[in-house]
Amino acid sequence: MKLLYCPDLNSVKAIAAQLQRPANDVSTLRSTVEPILADIKINGDAALKKYTLQFDGVELESLIFEIPTEINLDATLKTAIDRAYRNIFEFHNAQIREELPVETMKGIVCYRKSVAIERVGLYIPGGTAPLFSTVLMLAIPARIAGCSEIVLCTPPNKEGKIHPAIQYAAQKCGIKKIITLGGTQAIGAMAFGTESVTAVYKIFGPGNPYVTVAKQIIQMQGVAIDMPAGPSEVLIIADGTAHPKFIAADLLAQAEHGVDSQVVLVCTNAETVNAVFEALNEQIVSLPRGHIAAKALENSVTIIANDLNTAVALSNAYAPEHLIIQTDNATTVAEKIINAGSVFIGHFSPESVGDYASGTNHTLPTQGFARAYSGVSVESFTKKITFQHLTEQGLQNIAQTVIIMAEAESLHAHAEAVRKRFEG
Repeated sequence: MKLLYCPDLNSVKAIAAQLQRPANDVSTLRSTVEPILADIKINGDAALKKYTLQFDGVELESLIFEIPTEINLDATLKTAIDRAYRNIFEFHNAQIREELPVETMKGIVCYRKSVAIERVGLYIPGGTAPLFSTVLMLAIPARIAGCSEIVLCTPPNKEGKIHPAIQYAAQKCGIKKIITLGGTQAIGAMAFGTESVTAVYKIFGPGNPYVTVAKQIIQMQGVAIDMPAGPSEVLIIADGTAHPKFIAADLLAQAEHGVDSQVVLVCTNAETVNAVFEALNEQIVSLPRGHIAAKALENSVTIIANDLNTAVALSNAYAPEHLIIQTDNATTVAEKIINAGSVFIGHFSPESVGDYASGTNHTLPTQGFARAYSGVSVESFTKKITFQHLTEQGLQNIAQTVIIMAEAESLHAHAEAVRKRFEG
C-alpha cells in the first residue's frame, strides 16, 4: 500500500486529490456496448442467446429458469439466508412512512402519495462469485414497496444453470422465475423487453464496467437506474485504540472483491499502521482470493493523519461507499460524517455484516457519489406523486398571488386559467 502523510486540515485538499479513483475508458466501453444494445432492441431473444453463447459460452434453449419448489442447498446456508432475510426485511419495512396532508391555506390541501414502480429489473452479478446476498438486498425492498412485477436477471454457469443459493434467496423473496442473462445483454433485455423478458421502468444492481455503461446508456433512453456505480470501496478511520488485525481483515475483505477495489486506511497512529502492514502480510496468504486482494492493495493507500478531525475531513472529501470507524469514542466521530454510503461504528462492526445480514442495504453509491446519492432503500422502488385539492374559497384565497406571478413571467394563459373560474 502507498503511504502518504496528512499533517493537518490545510493539507486535506492536496491529499484528497491523490485519492482519485481509476477511470475506465468510457469511449471504448461504449463502442462495445452500444451495438449490443441496438441488436437486442431489434432482434430480441435471438440476440440475447447469441451474446450469451459469445460471452458466457452457454447455448440456451430457453432464457427462463423456473425455480423448483425444492432447492438442493446446504441447510446451514439456508438458515443463514433466512436470518439475513429477517433482518433485512425488518430494517427496510421500518422505512414505510405515512404521508400527512397539509392545509397550506384555508381551502387548499396538498399531499404526497408513495406509489410503487410497477415493473423493476434486478441485476445480480455472477462472474467470480454468485452474489445471492444482492438478491435479498434488492428484492426485499422491492416487495415491501409493492412493485407488481420484478424481473431478476443473473448469468448462468457453464452448464446453463443458476446457483442454488441465488435460487433460494429469490424464492424467499417470492420470485418464481429467473432470467438467465448476464452483462450488457441482461441490461438490454430488461430495458427494451423481448419475447421472453418483460421491459421494466427501473433497473437496479451492481456489475462490471460494461454493465455500468449499459445502464448509463439506457438511462439516456428513458429507463431509470438506481445510481451510478463503480468498483467497490472502503475507507477506515483508525487511531491508537484500533486492533491492527481487525483493520487488516477489513481491508482484505474489501480488496478481495476485485483487483480494482478501492481500499484506503486513514490512521492517526504510525505504530498501528506498521502493525496493520504486518497483519496484512500474515492474513493474505491464507485467503483463496488472496491474489485478487494483493492486486487491489498494490493500488491502495494508507494515510497517516495527525488527528481525528483531519482524518474525518479526508473521509468526507473522499466520500467512500463503506466507512469503518475504529477509534475511541467512535460514535462521536461518526456524528461528524457527512459523505458516506454506509458507516460501521466501533471495533466490532466489520463491513461484512452490512454486506450480508445486519439489515442495512449493501447497494451503495461509489466513485464519490455518496456526496449526493443514498444507498438503495424502499423509497428507491417508489415514486412520490403530489396532489392538491382546492375548494372554490381556497382558489379565491390564492387567485391574485397566482395571477400576479404568472403575468410577471408573461404566461398569461396561466393567469386566465384562474380568472375564468370567477367570470360570471
